[in-house]
Amino acid sequence: MKLRGNRQQPERLDPNTTDTLIGEGSVFEGKIKSEAGVRIEGQITGDIECEGDVTIGEKGLVHSNILARNIIIAGEVHGNVQAKNKLSITSKGKLYGNIVTTALSVEEGSIFEGTSKMSGGDSAASAAVLSPGIKETAAAAEAANAGKNG
Repeated sequence: MKLRGNRQQPERLDPNTTDTLIGEGSVFEGKIKSEAGVRIEGQITGDIECEGDVTIGEKGLVHSNILARNIIIAGEVHGNVQAKNKLSITSKGKLYGNIVTTALSVEEGSIFEGTSKMSGGDSAASAAVLSPGIKETAAAAEAANAGKNG
């Protein structure tokens, strides 16, 4: 977070910009939490929580649960993903995990192995799937909903 002058008031980052890049040839282990966008061209192991967009480049290899506004997968992801708005898997993208999103785009040639759940942006059930801590699965959320509705 950036600070302005002597005031100690944090300046909010723009979620429409990319402020974090894990470049090709880089290996990162740990949790990433960002107020702006994240782009991954290298390898990462650890959860990603992002106010902006997350892009996994064609050479990106990710072993993470991902929570972000929009997610674009052109590389390989092993983990559950929750996109508040839209999830896109390009023709070269591979996703091995469960999805919760409001809009989904899966191009021909891509690989998706898992379950998907599409719901409105204000759904409490979708928010419970991956946050806090991004540890719950889509199955756990389904069980919780079955208990409420049953």
